[in-house]
Amino acid sequence: MNLAQLLVRASAIWPDAPAICHGTRQHASYQQFVHRAACAGGSLLREHGLARGDRVALLMQNRPEYLEALYAIWFAGLVAVPINARLHKRECAYILEDSGATVCFVSPELEAYLPERVSSVVTPGPAWRDMQAGSPIDAAAVGKDDIAWLFYTSGTTGQPKGAMLSHGGLRQMTLSFFVDVEQLLRDDSVLHAAPLSHGSGLYNFAAVQAGANQVIPASGHFDPGEVFGLIEAYPGAFMFAAPTMVKKLVESPDAARADTGNLKNIVYGGGPMYLSDLKAAMALFGNKLGQIYGQGESPMTITTLTRTMHRDASDARLSSVGVAQSVVEVKVVDEAGGALPEGAVGEICVRGEVVMSGYWNNPEATARTLVDGWLHTGDMGSFDEHGFLTLKDRVKDVIISGGSNIYPREVEEVLLLNPDVLEVSVVGHPHPEWGEEVVAFVVARAGSKPGEAELDSLCLDHIARFKRPKRYLFLEALPKNNYGKVLKTELRKILADQ
Repeated sequence: MNLAQLLVRASAIWPDAPAICHGTRQHASYQQFVHRAACAGGSLLREHGLARGDRVALLMQNRPEYLEALYAIWFAGLVAVPINARLHKRECAYILEDSGATVCFVSPELEAYLPERVSSVVTPGPAWRDMQAGSPIDAAAVGKDDIAWLFYTSGTTGQPKGAMLSHGGLRQMTLSFFVDVEQLLRDDSVLHAAPLSHGSGLYNFAAVQAGANQVIPASGHFDPGEVFGLIEAYPGAFMFAAPTMVKKLVESPDAARADTGNLKNIVYGGGPMYLSDLKAAMALFGNKLGQIYGQGESPMTITTLTRTMHRDASDARLSSVGVAQSVVEVKVVDEAGGALPEGAVGEICVRGEVVMSGYWNNPEATARTLVDGWLHTGDMGSFDEHGFLTLKDRVKDVIISGGSNIYPREVEEVLLLNPDVLEVSVVGHPHPEWGEEVVAFVVARAGSKPGEAELDSLCLDHIARFKRPKRYLFLEALPKNNYGKVLKTELRKILADQ
């Protein structure tokens, strides 16, 4: 069940096919890819004294060596701990300490982030080349339940937690991709513009399964102009993107003259995609967007809204996150854990082999989150009569005013109808009479500022009066974490300071 066997298989079928490209330059064929990973895996065991099940971290910008290092870890029967390279030094240190990683593959510019107890393998560099010059090993024998990937959550409300993802679970995720999300072919290309430490990296398995080419932007990060250039250069271009990335592509000055004929599909996920932003993206790209809803605890695998489902869909359907993927069961429950009927809003729960086995070294959090085999996501939502799930908000973000539930996303969708509103985030704030009041933080487009009366009128035209924000606060930018998610905890702090 070792994930490295996916690479062994691909190298046998397509040895000379391009496996990894850096910008427009080929970095490795599949034969080179598997050889480098197998040699580096042997070095981890021989020179670094690691044993099966030990954790090895990756702290790198997107680069070709990232994928080689990832598979080297699995060849050796070790556990990968990918860390977002944009995190603060303190956050990186916490993940390294919590995971117990003693070896870290690291970019040269980030080596100073490592504590003394962690030995580093700098890529690219002499140490990395030496590892690839040794003798290759066979992929270690591991069970389907053995941990392959410690996926650390984004930690928007506290310290991140390491979701334990197994070899078998990630294989299930990969098969679900082909059944429920998209059909990658040998001549297709997967563009890794989003971090390999998270969603984009999880889709590398599908690329290897299909023998497709994986393309790393030369810049190592997301740049709209570069992405448009890579789409033009590579046929069958597929990419995973956060909604904020899709929005930046649409609003890029390069969008008007971009040739997107090679684009196969942009799968978006990882945050809310507002209806107005989705329609703008569909106007630019056509019927080439799909959506997945997942969490680090059930990676990329809760629901899907395929590009076929996007076609000719109603606004209500486009506002949903689609239907349950084939490898999971999904239900909506009340506070007591009882299943709710269609149309009723409750917490979303998911069950399946892809769901994490628990949080690393955190039995208390595991017990709160995994109950009777069901993952409690902390997200609120409801099913319609056809099995399409619509997200409302995180459980902790629901506003209760005067005894009524108000879902911030519903208010945000309305405010974004104003053309002068670039971004908006709605939170609740304690109120002596109503319990909580609705407060909207608004980022206006450059050179404009919508009036509060104008925004009030817009809300009254679309939603109930009690859902209308009682206050509007205008910011230059919304506080976000390194994955582009709005930090509502920071917005609440602003209100508390006032």
